[in-house]
Amino acid sequence: MSSTTPRFTQPFAASETESAAATRLIHTLALQAHPEGGYFVQTDKSFSHIIPNPFLTAPPRDPFADTAATAAATDAEGADATRTASTTIFYLLTRGSPKGHFHRNKARTMHLHHRGRARYVLLHADEWDGTPGGCRVESYIVGGGVEDGERLQWMGEGGEYKASYLLDGGDEGEGAGCLISEVVVPGFEFTDHDFLTFERLVLLVGEEKAEEMRWLVRKD
Repeated sequence: MSSTTPRFTQPFAASETESAAATRLIHTLALQAHPEGGYFVQTDKSFSHIIPNPFLTAPPRDPFADTAATAAATDAEGADATRTASTTIFYLLTRGSPKGHFHRNKARTMHLHHRGRARYVLLHADEWDGTPGGCRVESYIVGGGVEDGERLQWMGEGGEYKASYLLDGGDEGEGAGCLISEVVVPGFEFTDHDFLTFERLVLLVGEEKAEEMRWLVRKD
């Protein structure tokens, strides 16, 4: 499968309104706007399978951290003492909301493609040795063109930064966008999540690459 790093240029500007197909899909699946960009709905949270929080010993959020830790220190006796075994969501990129900004989670995430095409950009901060500009960048297209190297399944490891953006082409369901499922193990909690800052992006990949990817960094 191809993972050649492209030049990360925005393929098109966000539309002011959604297409009729995207609007129907958003309504049918009861999707809502996601803080990362795009739309989502949680379809499963395994309350019948509760596990001890494996991230209790993770250090606090640190701009120079090279571990999978991504959130503030957790409370062993409070709400963070446990995690559900998994959570599942639908996630949709559309012409009206065509990108998911750089973020990371402590937990591992399995992604499953349903329709449309998008490009994913991964920054492997989980394996970074701290050398300025030395973080490995990986990118690939997700979609139905498996013969051309497009992916139907892909993993996001804890501690990696991930961004995505919609591409033209593929079976978009009459322009509905790119629809996937995400299964997070252990289950997703926002305390296990953070967004990438531009300052940290420069530290990870260097100033030139960071400027190229700036549009994928969420503005506060």
